[in-house]
Amino acid sequence: MTQDQFLIEFEQMRAQLKSYIVRMTASVDDTEDIVQETWLKAQAKLSTFRGESSLKTWVFAIASNLAKDNLRAQQRWTDNVTDIAKAAALANPRFFHEAMTIRHTSAQGNFEISEHIAFCFACIAKSLPLEQHLCLLLKEVYLFKVAEIAQIVNVSEAMVKYYLHVARAKMTDIFDKRCALINKQGVCHQCSELNGIFNPKQNTQEALMKIEMAREAESGRADREHLMNLRLQIVQGIDPFQSGAAELQLHHLEHNRQVMEKYLDKSAT
Repeated sequence: MTQDQFLIEFEQMRAQLKSYIVRMTASVDDTEDIVQETWLKAQAKLSTFRGESSLKTWVFAIASNLAKDNLRAQQRWTDNVTDIAKAAALANPRFFHEAMTIRHTSAQGNFEISEHIAFCFACIAKSLPLEQHLCLLLKEVYLFKVAEIAQIVNVSEAMVKYYLHVARAKMTDIFDKRCALINKQGVCHQCSELNGIFNPKQNTQEALMKIEMAREAESGRADREHLMNLRLQIVQGIDPFQSGAAELQLHHLEHNRQVMEKYLDKSAT
């Protein structure tokens, strides 16, 4: 492959690569650094690329290794991250002032419930062990095949299938118990609460009924696996850097990252 071909193909995958890394790291700054380092490393090692996989698989393997190096020293988030971050936000007037400023001044400051569903998935997925988190994103959000994921993660296909099975099972169980959109007994109502804050004139129930997952859950006919698939479809369809809610949700993500770092550091002492 020539340098020119590499540059063209890398630019075509850059947006997807960025969204993958930010969902792993929860840090825009780390994402920019890792994507740039991936570009430099891939360009330097291009002569070693033999075409045994797609260039995209090869590049994602480089990026995944860099992200894992970045994350290994960090503790996993807790699966109640949204509760902890909510409590911190309510005690921090500056957070809401910044968020409201973004909401009223940014072209990417909209609040949409579907966007928050994707944001919530990104935060809770960080409670998974690193390899499970990585495999779940690659398969269920970025639609890599199991054989490609095995190359990216450098494990057997059987191990990829195991990671996917346990990761999906854990995420499904968490949302079934927590998410009020899919279970009326769920403890988390943040989608509705935030919609009331950022879109006070919008009827929350009408907004929810535009989302297939909420409609299916309301009907009572959908099982947990189907609801998880619908949630994943929402995540697949949203680019955290390019959507109409990108700046607002990235602001929320940075807040959650900082809150979890302090929480985990305090818990470790």
